This record gives sequence, C-alpha cells and structure tokens, in this order.
Amino acid sequence: MTHETQPNEAAAKVGTDGVADIPIAHNERVLSGLLGQTVFAACVLFTAMHLYALNVSPIETWTFRIIHVAGGLAVGFAITAAMTLDRSPGEVRINRVEWFALIPAVAAIGYAVFCTLYAWYMRETGTPPANWLVVHLSWSLAGATAIALVSSWIWRSSSRSIHWADAILIIASILVAAYLVLVLNRWRMAAGTPFAGQTEFMIAAVGVALIMELTRRVAGLALILITGVFLIYAFAGPYLPGLLEHRGYSFSRFFTYLYTDNGILGPTTAVSSTYIILFITFAAFLQASRVGDYFINFAFAAAGRARGGPAKVAVFASGLMGMINGTSAGNVVATGSLTIPLMKKVGYHPRSAGGIEAAASTGGQIVPPIMGAGAFIMAEITGIPYTEIAIAALIPAGLYFLSIYMMVDLEARRDGMLGMSKDELPVFRKMVKQAYLFLPIVILIGTLFMGYSVIRAGTLAMISAAVVSWFTPHWMGPRALLNALSLGARMAIPLIAVCACAGIIVGVISLTGVGARFASMLLGIADTSHLMALFFAMCISILLGMGMPTTAAYAVAASVVAPGLQQIGIPPLVAHFFVFYYAVLSAITPPVALAGYAAAAIANTDPLKTALTSFKFGLAAFIVPFMFFYSPALLMEGTWMQILRVVVTAGMGIYLLAAAVQGWFLNGAANLVQRVLLLAAALSMIAGGWMTDLVGLG
Repeated sequence: MTHETQPNEAAAKVGTDGVADIPIAHNERVLSGLLGQTVFAACVLFTAMHLYALNVSPIETWTFRIIHVAGGLAVGFAITAAMTLDRSPGEVRINRVEWFALIPAVAAIGYAVFCTLYAWYMRETGTPPANWLVVHLSWSLAGATAIALVSSWIWRSSSRSIHWADAILIIASILVAAYLVLVLNRWRMAAGTPFAGQTEFMIAAVGVALIMELTRRVAGLALILITGVFLIYAFAGPYLPGLLEHRGYSFSRFFTYLYTDNGILGPTTAVSSTYIILFITFAAFLQASRVGDYFINFAFAAAGRARGGPAKVAVFASGLMGMINGTSAGNVVATGSLTIPLMKKVGYHPRSAGGIEAAASTGGQIVPPIMGAGAFIMAEITGIPYTEIAIAALIPAGLYFLSIYMMVDLEARRDGMLGMSKDELPVFRKMVKQAYLFLPIVILIGTLFMGYSVIRAGTLAMISAAVVSWFTPHWMGPRALLNALSLGARMAIPLIAVCACAGIIVGVISLTGVGARFASMLLGIADTSHLMALFFAMCISILLGMGMPTTAAYAVAASVVAPGLQQIGIPPLVAHFFVFYYAVLSAITPPVALAGYAAAAIANTDPLKTALTSFKFGLAAFIVPFMFFYSPALLMEGTWMQILRVVVTAGMGIYLLAAAVQGWFLNGAANLVQRVLLLAAALSMIAGGWMTDLVGLG
C-alpha cells in the first residue's frame, strides 16, 4: 500500500446487493464504441432528469414515479444486456428457430408503438382513443414482452449490438409508462378498483413482469422467489386455512392495484425516486472525486499501526462508506477488496477477515445521517421527521461499532497480532492537512440540522464533493462530472429494481390484509409475554430479509411486523427501529447471509463459516433492539441523565460481551466458567435497568 492508495477496482460494484457478480461492475471495461456512448448518455440523462426534477422543476407525484420506474427499467435492461455481449469477433448469427420468435416479437412491438403514438395523438386532439386501439396496444405489447422475456433466457447476442429481445424489453418498459401517462388519463381512479378492465390489467402485468425480470438480473433469484410466493398467495388465499385465508381478487383488480401508491408506486419507489437516486449520486461524486478514497486512507493513517490495524480500518471505513451506499454486500465488495487481504497479512484468519468486513459493512446501514436508505424509508412510512430518526440512531450505531471494535481488538490481543508498518501506511500528518475533504459530509449533516430539506442538503453536499476535488490532483471537470452522473445511474439501477419489486410484495400485503392478521396474532402472543412477541417478530423480520437487499427487507418487514408491534403498545419509532435492525442484520444471519458470502468470496474461504463468523462479530446488534423496548433512552427518548446512564452501562456491557465471545478479559485468557459469567454480566449491563446494572457490575 502506498501513501496515495489507489481506488480498488471493486469500487464500481457499490450499489449491488447480491452475491452474484453483476455485470454492471465491469462497465468501464466492457462498454465502448457507439453502444457504450449510447448507454453512457442514457445513464447521464436518467440521473440529470432526477436531479432537475427534484431541485428545479417538480413533476406530479404519480407521473414522476411512473417515469422513474420506466426509466430505471429501460436503462437497467440496456446496461445488463450490454454487459452480457459476446465480444468475440464474428457476424450476427440467428438460428432458424430464433427467427420464429424474432419476427412476431418485432412485429408486435412495432404495432404497439404505432398504437401508442396514434392513441396519444387522438388524446392530444381531444378525441378519446378508440377501444379497439387500446385493446390492440395491450395485446401486442403483452405478446412482444412475453416472447422477448422467454427469448432472453434462451438466446444471447453474438454481435456487438444488444440482443433483439433485450431491445424489445427496453421499448416495452417505455411503452408501459407512455400508456399510463400519455394515453390513459384515469389510471389513478381506475387502478385497483372493479372499474379496471382487461386492457389495464395487461399493461400492469407487463410492468410487473419487467420489474421482476430486471430484479432477477441485478439482485439474483432470492427476491424473485419471495415475490413469487406472495403473488401465488394473492390468488391461493381463498383455498388456505385460518390466518392466511382471504377472499381472492380478479386479475384486473389485483395487477392494477399493484401499480398504485399502495404497491409499486408506494413508499419504496417514493424513496428510490428521491433520496436513493440523490444519495447514490452523492456516493458516485465521492468516488469520482476520490473523496471516498480519502475516507479509507484516513482510516488507515489513523488506525493502521494499532493491533490488528487493517481490521480496525475496516470497521471505520466500512461504517463511513456503508452509511452512504444503501447496500451491505456492495459495501463489502467496495471496501473489503482492500481491507480483507491486509487483515490476512497481519495475521487474521481468512474467515475472521471476511466476518469482520461483513459485520462492519452491514453496520454501515444503521449509521446516521444516511443509514443506507433506511432512514428515508422509515420517515416515509411512519411520518416521523427524518432528523428525529437520525438522532435516535446515534447510540445504537455507536454501540454496534464499539462491539465490533472490541471484538477485533481482543482477537488481536489474544492472537498476538501487530499492526502495519509505518512505511505501508499513508502519512497521518498529510491526511490531516487534507481534512477539508470531509467537507461534503460536514455540509450534509450541517444543512440537515439547520432545517434544510433532505433533497436540498444532499444536493449541496454533492456539489461540495465536486468543489473540494478542485483542491486535489483529481479535479472534476465537465467530463468527470458526466462520469459521476453516469456512475450514479449504474449504481442506483439495482436499488431501483429492488425497491419496485419490494413494492409488489407490499402491495400484496396491503390488498390481502395479511399484515393486519399477523398483527392480531402478535397481539395474542403479547397477552402471554411481550418478550415472546418481540422474539417472534425478530424471527419473522430476519426470515423475510434473508437473501433480500436491505432496502427491500425493511420495506417488507415494516409492512408485516411493525404494525403488529405498534398494536401491542410499542411506539412507532421503537417498533420500526426494531424491525429495521433485524432487516439489516439478515445480511449476516446464516444460512442466507449475502454480506458474509460476498466477504467469503474475497477472503477465499468457506461461505457458511464466514457467515457464522460475521454473525459472531455482529452479535451485539442482535441484542440491542430488545433494549429499545425495555430502555427507550437508547433511542434518545428520556432525560439526559437516563441517556447517559444507558450509554455508559451498555458500553460496559458491550465490552463484557466481546470478552465473553473472544475468551479474553483485560490482559489474560478467560476460561469457560469466566466466559459464562462475562456473558451473564454483559446481558445484565446492556438491559438498562438499575437492578440489572448492579447485577452486571457485581
């Protein structure tokens, strides 16, 4: 490692949240020529449109969200299709069977484009589009999309152009939005009601199918399988017993309901179309201006020489990067490709190196002010002011990272590890002189607490990231700014797809009422024991989040579990923080731990054992949410004396917990009996009551 650490190649992967290596990560290498320039321009326009609409000229809410989803789908299909091209030289070859799919698909999508333009023309001239026209539009669009979807799974392009099936999917994504915005002027009134007809059903079904296909490409099968289970449940409900039974719905009402603000166009898309696109672009600006690299370098300069230095760097750097980028596995890949090899170098077992990085990267999602995207979704769902949520998150986030730091330090003590040598690290004095590079984060936090809107604060922070780069060798000129806008789109596309797909699940929960029935079940359990109700809610939150990106996991859990917790008397802030923590921690909970698996791939070790190790390092976070209920002072609710006492005693409990897990207390090893006593003391100290604190001290 040199004094000027270069950004690692994996940084381009920020924004993905799956174990599979999404092709978007290699865009700089693959996209070239006319195709590359076209996709680049589409990415720039997509991001610029959002920034313009958010700051200069707002668009009507439903229209903006429909355009946002359609644009994300079109750009996402273009990027993923371009990444899968076979670049070997050769002519375009389409076999005889493929022609039987290509010709009708192209004819159908061409006819759908004609029908859309003609219907729009009629609408603009004051004539309602003829019924036959919209019927032909819906059938041709559905047929072309179905053929293209199946063909994209079977055949691949062998040329330097995007495969014809992917091109049709791009056009279909645009046509869905064009129909809803330009042709049909009664969508808000008809969608989800008995007035929705077959035409509306087919258009909405095409939109749902396109969302699920892009999600499959960028986030893997886990979320698709879970969504599929919910879709089946929507129609199987009348045949199910007890809690799961519902009366059932027609295809028209169900699919059009999904395309309303109760489903796809609801809170998840509201957040992805505003806060996520803005802050992902902010992260792209930090990356393009190399300010993000400075965060990592500063952490190395500050903590690199300490015992187990690279591990402590991973804790700090992953926390800083994780709070911005909204994904756990993506953060692992972005920072872990640098920190994991260095941890192994100073003596950490590969499994420990991967576990530390996974736990720290996951913890970044709970660090204010950004908390990935969770804080914004929570504010959208609960109506609690964003600043309240950010302040409430301070103590739990501090306890989580204190726990990981203690675990790292005690493991280094136990195994006699050293830090890195002075020659391998950036010069701390030089790093301090460049402290002005923290200015974007300072401006972000400062403007938020001065009362600026989140959108305005994020925009100012993004602009400041470009400005501070002018005082470094990595000056952001016009080309670099365009690159940052393009990178922002590429990083945001996976989250946009995931949020839209999560909206499908939320729509099913809302329409079928399963969330309310689950809440009544929790209420029944709570009559016996609040602790049992909380434990059950924890298990459901983790189960719902397994294999899902953090954003989707929280959105689904907030629809199913949080209302039940509120019904048993838990305040909304506490209930949603409880659910949010376990949705985040599903990324390091075996057997499906995306962050742990991503770290294992870099550390070149066993995925399941790495996931178990990351679970061990993040153990404190599994305990803290229970304390929200028993000690609300952890969420800044109470007097300053109550808050101070909870912070001090919980901090001591965190140290005792780390000592029990690592088998090392103060300056010596702890035997089994001592470890059991340390664990009991730790749980007593974290609990928050006077009596339990005294027991823990005893």
